[in-house]
Order: sequence, then C-alpha cells, then structure tokens
Amino acid sequence: MKKIYSLLLTAVCGVSIAFAPLSHAKEGKPFPVSKDFDLIKLLPPPPPVDSAKNKEELAEVLTLQVTRTPEMTARAQADAEESVWRFAGVVGPDFKPEKLPRLNAFFIRVLASEGPQTDPAKEFWKHPRPHQYSDLVKPVVKLSKSYSYPSGHATAGTMVGILLANMLPEKRMEIAQRSADYANNRVIAGIHFRSDIDAGRIAGTLIIANMMTNSEFNAEFEAARKELRGQMGLPLAP
Repeated sequence: MKKIYSLLLTAVCGVSIAFAPLSHAKEGKPFPVSKDFDLIKLLPPPPPVDSAKNKEELAEVLTLQVTRTPEMTARAQADAEESVWRFAGVVGPDFKPEKLPRLNAFFIRVLASEGPQTDPAKEFWKHPRPHQYSDLVKPVVKLSKSYSYPSGHATAGTMVGILLANMLPEKRMEIAQRSADYANNRVIAGIHFRSDIDAGRIAGTLIIANMMTNSEFNAEFEAARKELRGQMGLPLAP
C-alpha cells in the first residue's frame, strides 16, 4: 500500500494523477468511510460568487466556449460518462467489462461511493455552476440540477485514477494524464469552474485514503488488481 499512499500525496500536492467501475459485489453498495469523515470540514470553501476569483474562472469557461474545437467538444461529451472504461485507451484493448468482472464490480462500488460524500458538500456551499451564474455560458453536456462545488466527476475520476494507477504502476503516467484530461473536460464542457475541479481532486484523494483503512475495501481492491494484471499477462507483483 505504500505506493498508493505515495500517489495520494502526489494528488494532494496538485500534480496530475489518474482515475476509473466487481460484477455482483454487493450490487454496487458504496464502500464505507469513517463516521467522522466530512468533506465540508476538509475542503476549503469555494470562491465567493461575486469575487474576483470567481469572475476569473468564469472568464476561463467563456474563453474555452469560443476556442474549443469540435474534437475537444466530442471528448468532453464522451467524458460525461462516469466509468472506468473511459480509460480503456490508455490501459489496452483487453480492458473490457466482460473480461474483467471482478474489476468491474469493484469500481461500480467505488463510483457509488462518490455521491454520498460530495452531495452534502454541494448542498452546503450551494455554489452555482457556470451556466447558473451567467447566461452567457452554454454547456455542451447535459445540465445538472446539483450545485457545482466540488465536482463529482473530478472526485470520481480521481478515486478511480488513484486505484487504477496502483493496479498498473507500469502505466501510471499515462493514466495520470488521462485522469487530468477527464477532469479538465468538465471545464471545457462549460459545466464546472476550475475551483470545482481542484476541490474534486482533493475530495477524491481524501475519500480513497479513508476507504483504504477498511479491510473489505482492501480485499476487493486486491482481487480486482490480480484479475486485471492476469488478464494483461503481467506479473502479480510489478
């Protein structure tokens, strides 16, 4: 687990890291976190709505709105899906749910664990999304009724990336870049501010760090890791 903690530290420091969903492992039941775990206490508050910082971040969204290419738009729209399989391009051709049922079920539980942690924080801060703050913003993905801070997609992507990168340390850098792009696509899509993404990356890191203290989580992680490395023809100990 030392490598996992090392990657967690990297994520907290703001360096680009990575992200990613067993088939019937408790039917997608979220993994538990400590009862005293509270993102509201752990995350910094978002920029005030009328602050210079928020206006600066709005300007970034509006600039991307007029400079994004059709290819950038298509990638942002595809990444609206929260799924480990969005990272197939950097993992390899055999990275498919039908070939990896244990990994699939493990990450379904991982992703199911995001909302219960980020939703209360969103409701607490009630920070508007870019299009709710300015009528000039025209998102290219489905609008959400939830608040903006922290980004659930960035949180989920970070959680998945940390775990996937530690299953495949040989591809850590590629996964790191893919996870960074995944999160950044929420800004390109016009659905999140930059601070939402930054907070999501911290939130995802903290959630995984907390869940790693749970023996059930660690057991399912190890089973998924062995299945993935076996499918890819890699030694169990990298």
